[in-house]
Amino acid sequence: MIFINPKTDYAFKKIFGSSESKDILISFLNALIYEGNSTIEDLEIINPNLPPKIEGLKDTYLDVKAQLKDGTLVIIEMQVLNVQSFGKRVFYNAAKTYAFQLQAAQGYRLLKPVIALTITDFEMFPETEEFLSRFVYKEVNKNFTYPENDVDLVFVELPKFTKELGQLETLADKWIYFMKNATSLTSIPEKMDSVPEIHEAFNIANQAKLSREEVADLDRREQFIYDQQGAIIKASLEGREEGREEGREEGIEQGKRFEKLAIARQLLSQLDNAMISQVTGLSVEDVQNLRSGD
Repeated sequence: MIFINPKTDYAFKKIFGSSESKDILISFLNALIYEGNSTIEDLEIINPNLPPKIEGLKDTYLDVKAQLKDGTLVIIEMQVLNVQSFGKRVFYNAAKTYAFQLQAAQGYRLLKPVIALTITDFEMFPETEEFLSRFVYKEVNKNFTYPENDVDLVFVELPKFTKELGQLETLADKWIYFMKNATSLTSIPEKMDSVPEIHEAFNIANQAKLSREEVADLDRREQFIYDQQGAIIKASLEGREEGREEGREEGIEQGKRFEKLAIARQLLSQLDNAMISQVTGLSVEDVQNLRSGD
């Protein structure tokens, strides 16, 4: 058996966000948000786009969005590339989802909690070795939780998960192992097959069930991701060295800008302006000026 990579956008949505994924998503969310307890009994997978579109606001695309039985909204995103200000984007998506629940003249009491579950294929928090982190609003000195703590940010950092198959204990362990290692497996491990929802996730991920066109499209998407990762790493290494040389006499802040510009120049032939802007933190206008030679 060959399994598609759950970390690509198409595969992630097919496994966790399709019409046949309800039980899979319930198990996945219970594992990562509720410590494996059967807290979520039912949910509805809904359109991941965030209407209404308001002029002046950035378009936001989410991988999977669901509403739990109690009205709680959960947004789930799989992020492969470590782009500039990604943490701000996660917070923005959660805040936007929370705010857009209300129609005109509706009271705040109607607002339901929002949980943003973000799975990253890179490390976000060097302060901890734990692969799962959860953030809520708390008072700084006394550490008590804000009364209306309606926005919950949950992060899973895949590189920090290093357990082997024989070490899997919890439901969360098994789901994260699936996310990281599905493409390297040739059969469903017995230790994971005992969970019906994981068994079904493997069935959906079975490449044999896809058409030749779908497989070719998946291969292109995966190769594009790898190319982007490689280009960013290579450009960062070369650009930082170039930026240090150019900025050595220019002061710290100017040196940082030189470094960003140097990285952007290395990426011009690899990525579009918007992606280079996200990776480096430069404005799209700055990137366009580099491309134009200004």
